[in-house]
Amino acid sequence: MRWVPLDRVTELVPGVSARGVKAVTLSDGVLLDHFPALPLLPGALVLEAAAQLAGLLIEVTRHVPGEQPRRALLVGADRVRFRKAAEPGDVVALHAVPDRDADGAVRARVEATIGEARAFEATLTFLLRTVDEPELHERRRALYRTWTRGLSGFTLP
Repeated sequence: MRWVPLDRVTELVPGVSARGVKAVTLSDGVLLDHFPALPLLPGALVLEAAAQLAGLLIEVTRHVPGEQPRRALLVGADRVRFRKAAEPGDVVALHAVPDRDADGAVRARVEATIGEARAFEATLTFLLRTVDEPELHERRRALYRTWTRGLSGFTLP
């Protein structure tokens, strides 16, 4: 995974919710061009950070130890609203909660805040798929271990 806008998972309760953060800094390469005189984190990267958090929550919630992991694939984004842009120095606080299952898909409600201001909200839809790629699973577990350092109470898929 080359784009990893989610920096840290601060809370993860399978089946209940997950929280994480994205710290926006001038060293984020995308800010050089978006925009030079007014650097803003693109909304698509806020959505991606929220999708990464929600995907982790879904994968951990649905994981059955001993079975091959199923990966959450983002297939839809509904009711997407960008309300406040993230600038260098901002910490974007992300929150994801499972919503409901529909036709074999899993939904999650996500939101982001900057300080006290709501910055983003959406309902995301994922499909869970078995992927027969041991190397992918090990890379994903390594990323998940980095994100969740110090947290417990769940098994990483």
